[in-house]
Amino acid sequence: MAFAPQDPRIPDPNDPVVQEGRVDHVPTPISVTRARQYAVRLVSDWGHPALADDVALIVSELATNAVRYGSVPGRLFRVQLTLTKTRLRITVSDPRGERMPRPRRPSPRDKHGRGLLIVRALAARWGVRERTVGKEIWAELDLTASPTEP
Repeated sequence: MAFAPQDPRIPDPNDPVVQEGRVDHVPTPISVTRARQYAVRLVSDWGHPALADDVALIVSELATNAVRYGSVPGRLFRVQLTLTKTRLRITVSDPRGERMPRPRRPSPRDKHGRGLLIVRALAARWGVRERTVGKEIWAELDLTASPTEP
């Protein structure tokens, strides 16, 4: 079965998962900071510190959207990182499936609305997938160099 980037449920036997980590968060602003710190630490521990800045920004944008637009009282949002030999996938899921994200075209005076534009600029691929409950937004970074030794 070939890998389909739009569907993270389909594994690619030629690009197996090497590392994976996930954390559930309460949908509060401090959770965005915690999610970002967790992701940066994980990517660095996995030997890819050069990706840390992009990962931090992508996780910040997606987690902020989960808190701002995807929260439901009493429900958590999840940040998951999946490392294969060729890519790093960042997935943020939240319980609000009726609010599907899409990039906007903010004016220079708008204070918000650039998050998905930033994700799109940094990621090699990104997308949105509906779930039975909620949705997940994912972004992939290609690994261009071999990992550094920790």
